[in-house]
Amino acid sequence: MHKLILLFKAPPDIDSFEAAFAAQHVPAITLMPGLRRAAVTRGIAGPRGPAPYLLIHELYFDSLDDMRAALESPEGRAAGKTLLAIASDCVEIMFAETWE
Repeated sequence: MHKLILLFKAPPDIDSFEAAFAAQHVPAITLMPGLRRAAVTRGIAGPRGPAPYLLIHELYFDSLDDMRAALESPEGRAAGKTLLAIASDCVEIMFAETWE
C-alpha cells in the first residue's frame, strides 16, 4: 500500500483550524477516488516534551499509481485547494510505502 501523509503543526488558532479541518478538509478528502482508508492521529507528546505535530492525517491507496491518479483527479485537486486554504503554513506532505 501507499499513503499520503499530512503532518500538521499547531497553527496559532487551533480551534479555528480544527473546525475547518473537520468541516472542509475531511469531507473533501473522502471524495478522492481510490482512497481505501483514512486515519487521523492527534499528537499528545514526544519523548522530550510536546509532540512535534498536532495532527497526522494518513490517506491509504492500493498503489502509488492510484495515489497519483487520486491527487490529479478533479476531487484531488479540490481537496488540495481546500488543504492550502486552511493549512498552507502549518502542513508538511509526504508520500510513503507501507507494509501491513
